[in-house]
Amino acid sequence: MEKRYSEMTTSELQREIGLLTEKARKAEQMGIVNELAVHERKIAMAKAYLLDPADFKPGHVYEIEDAGEDFYIRYLNGVFAWGYRLKSPEHEEALPISLLKEKD
Repeated sequence: MEKRYSEMTTSELQREIGLLTEKARKAEQMGIVNELAVHERKIAMAKAYLLDPADFKPGHVYEIEDAGEDFYIRYLNGVFAWGYRLKSPEHEEALPISLLKEKD
């Protein structure tokens, strides 16, 4: 039975990220776009559990990595930041905190 990311140790998470990265690389080489996207999402989730949610502040704007968009955090729930993209404030969504970075 597989462990949840929330139950894994740091070394287990890092090992999982390595395995998923290899699977994503293979899927990309084979041109399997859907499988690549699944692995990338799992990598983002595993990486979120390596971060401290306390480092992310509600009421602040962060940049979404690889999207070049700004994201306003309304609140945090575990490793998810709930809020909205500044270009579409009417649409609330949750993102793993690993996808967010401080704005320059």
